[in-house]
This record gives sequence, structure tokens and C-alpha cells, in this order.
Amino acid sequence: MLWRLSYFFLWQLTGGALGWWQGGAWGAALGAGIAAWGWFFWDLSRGARVLGWLRTGDPEQTPVMRGIWGDTADRVRRLLRRHEVQLRDSEGRLQEFLAAMQATPNGVVLLDAQGRIEWCNQIAALHFGFDVRRDVMQSIGNLVREPAFTAYFAAKQFTRDVVLEGRASTSSRPVRISVHVHPYGDGRKLLLSRDVTALEQAEAMRSDFVANVSHEIRTPLTVLAGFVETLQTLSLSQEEQSRYLGMMSQQAQRMQSVVQDLLTLSRLEGSPPPGMGEWTAVHALLQRCEMEGRALSALVTQGQQKPHQISFPDPQRLIDAGELAGSAAELQSALSNLISNAVRYTPAGGSITVEWLPMTDGAAMFLVRDTGPGIAPEHIPRLTERFYRVDRSRSRETGGTGLGLAIVKHVLQRHGASLEITSTVGKGSVFAVNFPASRLRISDSTGSRQPVSSE
Repeated sequence: MLWRLSYFFLWQLTGGALGWWQGGAWGAALGAGIAAWGWFFWDLSRGARVLGWLRTGDPEQTPVMRGIWGDTADRVRRLLRRHEVQLRDSEGRLQEFLAAMQATPNGVVLLDAQGRIEWCNQIAALHFGFDVRRDVMQSIGNLVREPAFTAYFAAKQFTRDVVLEGRASTSSRPVRISVHVHPYGDGRKLLLSRDVTALEQAEAMRSDFVANVSHEIRTPLTVLAGFVETLQTLSLSQEEQSRYLGMMSQQAQRMQSVVQDLLTLSRLEGSPPPGMGEWTAVHALLQRCEMEGRALSALVTQGQQKPHQISFPDPQRLIDAGELAGSAAELQSALSNLISNAVRYTPAGGSITVEWLPMTDGAAMFLVRDTGPGIAPEHIPRLTERFYRVDRSRSRETGGTGLGLAIVKHVLQRHGASLEITSTVGKGSVFAVNFPASRLRISDSTGSRQPVSSE
């Protein structure tokens, strides 16, 4: 500021000196006035340069000058650069925040005070069928027309969530979306959505599981209680007592089977998968399965005119099949279960064929084919669910617990194998287990064990 005043007085002194030289005292006064106005316009032009630069705001075009206007331009330039840095930092943080919102597994929608969409992530667009660009600033009520959501949003009682049908929902694959609105700021709202299809299915399975377990145990328990009461209150002959005790034993065994299968499932789900350190000979495994299958067939067809026609692979060919890695007890349980199902559901006189088929890539297939009643296509995907039965009354007549195929599925998953089911109603079913090559090995000529290699 001192320099500015000094510069102003220097202009006046110079103008006054020139005026005195030309016209004496009056000339000096006139020269000083002209110099003052000249300095004023010159300073005004400098200010105009700074003002013109401020209109563009480009720090690279800062005017270079001295004095207060130069200091002003320099300070403004530094402020602009600082503002640009802060703006870039803020933009970066905003992009990081938006990226985090995009990465969240939940849908996120930002609504203004009028309920219009300000922003949404891709998950929300998938849940509600939004177009991220087209639907910006569109009213949420115009895009989500579910009556339940309309009533929920209009009531403004956001202490709970509301469950809607997802936009991608179909009859074969229903999708359920939980929506919760959280007010914030000046009338704005944060809408969160999440896919609860799996949770609802798990809850439904849990309810069905509890109901099925209760039913499976309550039925024989009721029969047992009835027989006990009969034995306690009635005077029965020795023959009648023996018959009732036999029925009670049968019902007790039925409950024991259910409990044992439940314990087996629990153990399979809670223990680590079997490693590659235990090997079981395929021929020994299938030999035990054959013994169990033929014994069960004799029991099931007892008193029938025709027994089952059961076919197993040639024992000598099975010796060359090598060994299978995993838990021998679990593998026998799974394979025997498939054979037992075929025996139980195939009428007397029907045929059951068990095969072991090596594949060219070193894998192998265990196959059980029967001529039973067959299974309708809509039931096949659910056969491995716990307690799922195609025909409940027939299943109980055959003595099944409804847990056999669930156990088979868990055992095979633990051994890296897969189960394929094909069936034709009235013609029979085929249950095929595919074992990967990594789980098989054969003996070479020296007697040492070698992995199965592809041809």
C-alpha cells in the first residue's frame, strides 16, 4: 500500500514539475491534476486486466504485474490452485465412496425430498429394473409400483422393512427383495435393498425340516404309546403280547433310523472332507454293496412269487478297477443307499442293474439302473432335499426315512463326485455317480499304486 501511495505521488510530482516548467504555478497545478487522472486510468486498466482474468479463472493465464494488483492476482492464483487441489481431493473421495457403494452387495438408492432418484448403484438397478442414466430424477413411486411398497412409502413409517418380488423373479425361480428406507438430511431418503431369497428359502427349509422331523418321530411314538397303553390296560394272550411287542420294536427301529440318519447328516456337515490318504479297493466296496443289496432284496420280496433280478459287475473285472480315495464307510453308505432305494422301489420281478464304468479320461461312473415306477421330471431336482418324498405313503411303506439321498449328496460332495438322476415314469430310473480321475488309482505290474491316467 505504501508503494502504491509513493507511486501516485511520484506521478503527481512529475506532472507538477513538467507543468511548472511550462506554465509556472498554474501549470504546476494543472500538470499535477493531469498526472493524477493519468495514474487513475492507468491503475484502472491494471484492475480491469485482473478482473478480466478473474472471469476466466485460469491460473496459467495470471497477469504479471507489480503493485497491489499484482499481489492480488498472485494471491487469487494461489487460492485457485488450492481450491483445485481440494476439489480434486473431494472428487476422488466422492468417486471412492461411489465405488464402495457399487461394490456393496446391497442395492443403494439416494432420493431427494420429493422422492426422486438422485443416484443408484448397479445392484439396485438389478433389483428394481432401473436404468442408471435414464431414470435419474424420476419419482421412485412411478418406477416401483408394488402395492406393498406404495403403501409403505406413503405411510412414512420406516421403522421396518418391506419385502417385494424382485424384477427378475419368475415362477420357476422366485426372487424376494427386502427394502428399507432411512430418512436423512433435509427430507432426503436412503433406500436400501437386499436379496433375501436364500434367507426365505432357508427359513422355509428349516420350518419344513422341523415339521418333518416332528412328524417322523411323532408317528411311531404315538403307535408305541398306544401299544404300551394296550399292554398296561388289557389282559392279552402270550401270542398277542408277542405280536404287539414286535410292532413296538418295528416302530422303535423306525425312530432309531431317523435319529441315526440325522446324526449322520450332522457329522457329514460338521467334519472336514476326507483326504487322499485312505484308499479302498473298488471290488471290495462293491462286494459289500452287493451283499447288502441282495439281502435287502430277499427281505423285500419275501413271500412274492418272483424275486428281483439283480445284476452286478463281474468280480474279476472289478479287481482291475483299482482303488477309490476317501472314507470307505461313507462311500459304502452312499453307494449302498442308491442300491437300497432301487430295491425298495422296484416291484418284485423287476430288474436292478449295478455297473462300474471306467472312462477314457481316468474318471469312473457308478451306475444303478432299475425298472421301478419312475420319477416325474418335476420331482427330480428336489430328490436330495431332506425328507422330500415323491409319494409319502409309499415311502413309509418301504421303510425309508426320507434322508437317504440327502446323505448320498453330502457324501459325494465331500469326495468331489456328482450325482445325476434320469427317470421315465413307468419305465424306471438311473442313478449315476461320477468320480473324478483324481480320486482313482490302479496297480501297475510291480504292485505299486499309480494314479489312473487317460488313454
